[in-house]
Amino acid sequence: MNILILAAGYATRLYPLTQTKAKPLLEVAGKPMVEWVLDNLAPIPDIDNVFVVTNNKFAKDFEVWADEYTRRQPKLHFKIINDGSTSDADKLGAIGDIHFTVNKENLFDKDLIIVAGDNLFSEPVAEFAAVAKNHPATIALYDVGSEEEVKKYNNISTDAEGRIVAFEEKPAKPTSTRSGIALYYYRKDVLPLINTYVEQGNNPDQPGRLVQWLYPQVDFRTWEVPGTWFDIGSKETLEEANEAFKKFVKA
Repeated sequence: MNILILAAGYATRLYPLTQTKAKPLLEVAGKPMVEWVLDNLAPIPDIDNVFVVTNNKFAKDFEVWADEYTRRQPKLHFKIINDGSTSDADKLGAIGDIHFTVNKENLFDKDLIIVAGDNLFSEPVAEFAAVAKNHPATIALYDVGSEEEVKKYNNISTDAEGRIVAFEEKPAKPTSTRSGIALYYYRKDVLPLINTYVEQGNNPDQPGRLVQWLYPQVDFRTWEVPGTWFDIGSKETLEEANEAFKKFVKA
């Protein structure tokens, strides 16, 4: 299978920190966010390639980082994809970047894990891949603890087997405190539907929108992510994550 890391945003809410460094390369508890992501994906067997899609501003920085990381994790093979954007004004959006990379690299012949480079989880997720490969599509879930928090993200309802039966982005009236996070598994037979989504003129931003469009068409399952999860969207959440993840640093 392949892994696609989304890292093309400009994170303007974190300025000035992200004016000269991509958000996934900012450190949390002593190492770049993207390394927390990869260290917990690395135990998944049969990873063929890791694609990191970023923008023209930070592509070189990710190439330098990938070379350094590969020396420590030689089993992972990286390719940095430059989507050509230079600012928020011409960015492709998260789904646009998925569409761009899948087609540019012709990734239709293997299952694909997609994850946001600023999407921190504290525990390994090898079980996610083991469970997800049995279904067309799977999204990781996390209980954010309150309905007010869910309103910032999305709200998912499932049946007894963990199949999505309702999905709403930024719900005004959440039905639970469970939210889908930016960790997805798409089986190879589902990947062509990404082209259909884009060709129909749907919104190319926010990867949850693809889930909302797909779940009525395919058997879309869920998996509860273990441990602690953080979505780094502000200086405050960056500081909170930095404190929270110190306890997960391995000596």
